[in-house]
Amino acid sequence: MAARGRRTGGGDTRAGIVEAARGLFAAQGFDGTSVRAVAREAGVDPALVHHYFDGKVGLFAEVIGVPAGIDDEIAAAVAGPPESVGERVVRTFLRVWDAPEGRARFQAMVGAVAAHEGAADALRDFVSGTVLTRLAAGAAGGEAFSELAVASAGAQLVGMGMLRYVVRLPTMVEADPEEVVALLAPNIQRLLAP
Repeated sequence: MAARGRRTGGGDTRAGIVEAARGLFAAQGFDGTSVRAVAREAGVDPALVHHYFDGKVGLFAEVIGVPAGIDDEIAAAVAGPPESVGERVVRTFLRVWDAPEGRARFQAMVGAVAAHEGAADALRDFVSGTVLTRLAAGAAGGEAFSELAVASAGAQLVGMGMLRYVVRLPTMVEADPEEVVALLAPNIQRLLAP
């Protein structure tokens, strides 16, 4: 006889909560998603959500959190010959977000920040404190990229991500990553290493 009722903690419960939250944040934004709704979707008691994530803000941070090791990936993208930094940055962006989990995370992030100022603040803090700081530190040789150039490169990458993962423009969705790199990397290169 199968067990009845809500699932208890353990096993893949935490991952199930994150997956449920990712879908709800993407579909309903930060404000439209409640801890109770996430718990219901994951089949757990709401207390487990609070236990694992200390509430909705902590859960959101987990959902929009970057994959493990992203600092190393960003460092590798800006290290090396300055003449190929644009290509490395675009490849890193695609490697992180093209995976199914990455696409879902990107969609959840965009939906949440569009609907909630606190979510936008959290994302802005992450981008400023992690990505832009790494890029602003510069490429090989210690030359720092200007903040405006880094922000402009980020705008192009996020715009491409919007069309590829959120709007799902067929041309962008169907484009091979190598095609995207070939078209976008020269623009990023001009911004980061003119």
